[in-house]
Amino acid sequence: MSLQEHVRTSRIEARIAPESLDLVRRAAAIQGRSVSDFVVSAAHDAAQKTVSEMEVIRLSREAQERFVALLMAPPPPNEALLRALERRKTMIVE
Repeated sequence: MSLQEHVRTSRIEARIAPESLDLVRRAAAIQGRSVSDFVVSAAHDAAQKTVSEMEVIRLSREAQERFVALLMAPPPPNEALLRALERRKTMIVE
């Protein structure tokens, strides 16, 4: 479902400098949209980008290959991990 197909029942309010409003109006006109549609779409796109940047981990090809290699053949547990496992056994009763 596209942004345009959603039922719009909520409102937002914002103060904006006159110069910024002029720019937003110009951009909306260039796209043949209302200021409201332009602002909602721009805010939606910015929100999606922000959330994606926080939720999606991007790795280089080399890092991806190393990550998969470690998953497929993990190194043996080190001393600190073994101690943590022993502490866990004393604190958690299954």
